[in-house]
Amino acid sequence: MLGRDVAEVFGARGHELVLLAREDLDITDGPRVDAAVARSAPDVIVNCAAWTDVDGAEAHEREAMEVNDTGAGLLAVAAGTVGARIVYPSTDYVFDGNKGAPYAESDMPHPLSAYGRTKLAGETSVAVANSRHLIVRTSWLFGLGGGNFIETMLRLSAEQPEVLVVSDQVGAPTYTRHLAQAIALMSESDANGIHHVTSGGSCSWFEFAQEIFDQAGAGTRVMAARTQMLGRPAPRPAYSVLAAESPETPRLPDWRTALAEYLAERDRVAANASGAA
Repeated sequence: MLGRDVAEVFGARGHELVLLAREDLDITDGPRVDAAVARSAPDVIVNCAAWTDVDGAEAHEREAMEVNDTGAGLLAVAAGTVGARIVYPSTDYVFDGNKGAPYAESDMPHPLSAYGRTKLAGETSVAVANSRHLIVRTSWLFGLGGGNFIETMLRLSAEQPEVLVVSDQVGAPTYTRHLAQAIALMSESDANGIHHVTSGGSCSWFEFAQEIFDQAGAGTRVMAARTQMLGRPAPRPAYSVLAAESPETPRLPDWRTALAEYLAERDRVAANASGAA
């Protein structure tokens, strides 16, 4: 989702793009990474490759670490050799959620899950490997071109009259299009270090589901559940809202506005696909 929007946003801003899918470049293969970066000699590398299966990482932490830490570090080193800036998207899951207030960049991370540990390790590797690093922590991503919570809810609403959603996890749903725009702005500036970039406001997954059905005009009933009722393998932070300390960090629209824009774009894409057919 993020890679798709980064490509579209950077392209629309007039940047020359070199787009590499997984089959084009395995970021855990050091020699291939070095060769690819040397060949294109970019000014900025945005690393949208990641292990994002939070529950799967609990049973496969070594594999997740290889992508989120080792691969990220290799890419950051290669970027440094050609003088390029490295952008590393990270996550709210580097925090344990016990603060009870929004987390700022200066707060000490303490991940609960294997996924969170691998992303925090990646942050460290990137920062050590390349002084020109931009670590962008974000949360609860949704966007076109990939599975996400909104699509899951809309699919379930077409199959059943009610859904069960956790109400004791609070964060900020963030549209990948808005995040990509923020990454582009920061990449074009002198921004460096760690930045928290999420939609404005916050909600629980339960409240997010309610808003999805309200905006989509679905009559599905949302029932509240506690996290422990669902028995997920990976522990989640109960409160992982992020706050930005730096005035140079872009502020994104409220999550409700982001949801409305996503649904509108989703409808446009579906209409265009139908027209083409």
